[in-house]
Parts: sequence; structure tokens; C-alpha cells
Amino acid sequence: MLGHRLWALAAPPEGGGSLLVQFVPLVLVVAIFYFIILLPMKRKQQKVQEFLGGLKVNDRVITTGGIYGQITKLNDQTVQLQVAEKIRIEVARASIGGYQGQAPVVEPQGE
Repeated sequence: MLGHRLWALAAPPEGGGSLLVQFVPLVLVVAIFYFIILLPMKRKQQKVQEFLGGLKVNDRVITTGGIYGQITKLNDQTVQLQVAEKIRIEVARASIGGYQGQAPVVEPQGE
């Protein structure tokens, strides 16, 4: 009777199946991490890139720093904004946060 109890407490026999069972939780954690964190970040980044690529002259925008202006000139890396009559500033294209009066596409830098 005692021999049967010791057999039940012994380690499982070595085999290929136990190795697979050990990796299943790791694979599940990686899959959850991907679908909860990485995939939404990738979608948001794609949305921001589409927004920045679609900017055009005369769009009324707000920067991530809170500056309101109208686009007067576009370059690959910079945007010229008219912030008041005869006052224009040049800002990085990536600093454009969204259109005026709409929800921001890019989150403000301070948050």
C-alpha cells in the first residue's frame, strides 16, 4: 500500500509531451501580450502615419504642444503654420496632433 503512495508522489516520467505542456503557458502569454498591447499600438501608429501623410495646405490643425494654426506650406519633415496674421512658424510634421475641433490623432507629449 505504501508503495502505491510513493509512486503517486514521484515526478512524472520524462517524455516529449511534458515539454510541450510546459511551453503552452508561455505561448499563451506571448499571444495575449501581442493581441492586447502590440496590435493596438501598431494600428494606432498606422492611423497616425495616414493622418500625417494626408495633411494638405489650408488644413486647420493643432500641434501636440497646443499651438493652433493653418497649414501654409508642407515639406517631408516640417510644416509651416500661420498662427496669426503675417505670423508663420515652422514645426516638425510629427508634432501635428490633429485637426482643430476634432479629437486628437496624436496624444500630447506632456501626458
